[in-house]
Amino acid sequence: MDEEIKFIVDSAEESMQKAITHLEKELTKIRAGKASPNMVSGVMVEYYGAKTPLNQVGNVNTPDARTISIQPFEKSLIQEIEKAIQVANLGFNPMNNGESVIINVPPLTEERRKELAKQAKAQAEDAKVGVRNDRKSANNDIKKTDVSEDEKKNAEVDIQNLTDKFIDKIDSILATKEKEIMTV
Repeated sequence: MDEEIKFIVDSAEESMQKAITHLEKELTKIRAGKASPNMVSGVMVEYYGAKTPLNQVGNVNTPDARTISIQPFEKSLIQEIEKAIQVANLGFNPMNNGESVIINVPPLTEERRKELAKQAKAQAEDAKVGVRNDRKSANNDIKKTDVSEDEKKNAEVDIQNLTDKFIDKIDSILATKEKEIMTV
């Protein structure tokens, strides 16, 4: 295989892998019945005038499947952390015991589970669009190369095989997440 073609195929595969990685990261933020520190990973706390990620101002733990505990590094941050969680609009009602902020994660209703499954589907669809865009970009790059038509066709077949492989991977990741969400 021509070096230029190989580079295009490898670049496409790398881009498609990034779409998978991004999807997995986004899906960890979607709640699936049990408490996880990732549920509050997007929360930003006002800390000395700057917006700071929650995990940089305290320890985030899950002592059990229904509780998230946030132990701030400075006790003066308890109110700020509670406020930040409410502002983030995650559907949680934080409480504090003077030492830490505690979030009781309520069990999901059937309606909420379906909503979360839709969110997961949307994330998966975005990832598929990304993979298809990578395929289109790679195919356009292949057309611009100075190699024989046969090599171009073979490279396009390779790109399509990669695309199919990554789309299947996205579907399997989604199926796993949907099962996780719908399990009571």
